Amino acid sequence: MRLSRRTLLTSSAAGAAIAVPSAGWAETRRHATVTSDPFTLGVASGDPTPDGVVLWTRLAVDPLAEDGMGGMPDASLDVKWEVSTSKRFNRRVASGTEEASPEWGHSVHIELDDLEPDTKYYYRFKTGRWVSATGTTRTAPAAGDMPESLTMAFASCAQYEHGFFNAYRRLAETKPDLVLHLGDYQYEYTKNTYVSPDGNVRDHEGPETTTLAGYRQRHAQYKADEDLQAAHAVAPWLVVFDDHEVDNNWADEVYEHPEIPQPDFLARREAAFRAYWENMPLRRSSLPSGIDMLAYRRIQWGQLANFHMLDTRQYRDDQACGDGAQTDCAEASDPERTITGQEQEDWLLDGLHESEQRWDVIGQQVFFSRRDSIAGDSERVSMDAWDGYQGSQERITQGMIDSGALNPVVLTGDVHRHWASEIKSDWDDPDSAGVGVELVCSSITSGGNGTDEVPSDHNDLKVNPHIKFRNSQRGFVTTLITPDQLDVDFQVVPRVTSVDSAVHIRRSYSVASGDRTLHETYDRPVDESSIQSDETYNPETADDLL
Repeated sequence: MRLSRRTLLTSSAAGAAIAVPSAGWAETRRHATVTSDPFTLGVASGDPTPDGVVLWTRLAVDPLAEDGMGGMPDASLDVKWEVSTSKRFNRRVASGTEEASPEWGHSVHIELDDLEPDTKYYYRFKTGRWVSATGTTRTAPAAGDMPESLTMAFASCAQYEHGFFNAYRRLAETKPDLVLHLGDYQYEYTKNTYVSPDGNVRDHEGPETTTLAGYRQRHAQYKADEDLQAAHAVAPWLVVFDDHEVDNNWADEVYEHPEIPQPDFLARREAAFRAYWENMPLRRSSLPSGIDMLAYRRIQWGQLANFHMLDTRQYRDDQACGDGAQTDCAEASDPERTITGQEQEDWLLDGLHESEQRWDVIGQQVFFSRRDSIAGDSERVSMDAWDGYQGSQERITQGMIDSGALNPVVLTGDVHRHWASEIKSDWDDPDSAGVGVELVCSSITSGGNGTDEVPSDHNDLKVNPHIKFRNSQRGFVTTLITPDQLDVDFQVVPRVTSVDSAVHIRRSYSVASGDRTLHETYDRPVDESSIQSDETYNPETADDLL
């Protein structure tokens, strides 16, 4: 991989900033300028380490251009970047110049190292007379240090048509140290294919995303949203994709409806991965190669936490019994079936065994805990979740036990509602030993406004006593992680069909270190004005479009 010759550091404090090149593509030899603001997609940072972080931007003067090139010239632009410990940039610690090339959608990825651990930094970009917004980022603590606390938020599932990204704005206002996005960052559908029960309030531009131009355009439409930009600019992100970044419910090389010929699916997957990398603050290690992209990785936050980020799409077996929610599907219990692939499963189990951190946080996409939707001896579960891959589910659960990991925590997106669950050593025995907890965030917008509800009255909680909470409003989850305790707030916004909406905490839990059980600390009364028929939930079809 050719390293850019244009990265010029002006401070030794930044050590070896690495700028990702146009690997495998023809070099662009011309350099251009633009006459209008190209920083319409904001800035972002991600994958922090004790000595560095990734800085990202992508240039686009016309984000919705049909060719996916954002109205940019077919030439490279020089983009300057700088990092400072002050907002005024009068204490600059690193700077350089990088080439934004059309081969990679005029995206810029700067990998910094040799920064100070556990330190807040400000960064920005410039090309010509145009200057980007300022982003805030931070490095992780030194490997041997035990920080007093970490504020972390996580989110998933933002369907642009279904509502406004109020929840992203409110997430930014909590000023977390770290943000995890667990998938469905964008949706592939052409407009009005996936309609919210409350009606779509915005339109997707372009056809269903199947080409590189289409995915670039769709990412740009989402990134142009100012609320999403605010969430990116407030803290470093750890991102992983789920299905809608490619195609609903895809599994490895199998697309959603194999009964309908889609001969170009692998080309579609390659284009989707390429556009995803171009639009995310990811390291060079995740640079796609054809249809493959290494997305699973581990980020250490001192001695406080390990973040094991999983990919449950690229290596999974096809969903059992025709996908969807199925009753008594024998194939789902086949121990040979896998949702992670063997190599990633071994990597995760090895990471749990080798961990010396207080908390082991597994960031992933689909429901991990058993979630049966019918009472009695029969079992109806989602084939798209870990229930459809019970061999994987059992091996990872046993691995949490065998590793001696003190505090396993699974973070999940996908299902468009908040859930809190205790992971049990035996799902059929409510009194069996607790292994860890699973926290599931609702969607940012997907499914429309949703509804408040009386959680204890819901069938899912009665059939699954290890599940303690369920709420169908939109929102995100904030956490405070300390050596002794994990505090969890399920944040909700009442309406996403309004341009602006306040946020409030619907329920809170604490998990004491070593306890592995959920302790409710706050429950807001049901908002009677928000109760409506929960049209987004039907156990027969609930997972069809998730």
